[in-house]
Amino acid sequence: MAAKILPVVKLATKVTIAGGALYVACDSGLLGSSEQGSEALGKAKAAIPPAVEEWMKYFGLETQLPTMPKVEFSPVQAWNSGVRWTITSLSEAPTKANDYTHQGVQYIKDLTK
Repeated sequence: MAAKILPVVKLATKVTIAGGALYVACDSGLLGSSEQGSEALGKAKAAIPPAVEEWMKYFGLETQLPTMPKVEFSPVQAWNSGVRWTITSLSEAPTKANDYTHQGVQYIKDLTK
């Protein structure tokens, strides 16, 4: 009997953990707009160091953690930079191909002179 219930309990546990993680991600704004993601990142940066210190005291670890580096990065400004670069490259592709073709033809003409 227990052998039949154990897989169901394992599956229910996994589904509960995944659902909880999804709920926390949605509730904190990680799956929203870039502004909401920036706010969630700021909240996490403010909450994580005190939590780590509390856990270290709880477990009796008295080591000094290195300070967190200051990163000047704004996800809002870089959110779609890859998409912009790709679209720009694709829009310039016909012109670049034409230029390179003319350069190749000119090179071949210079070689055959």
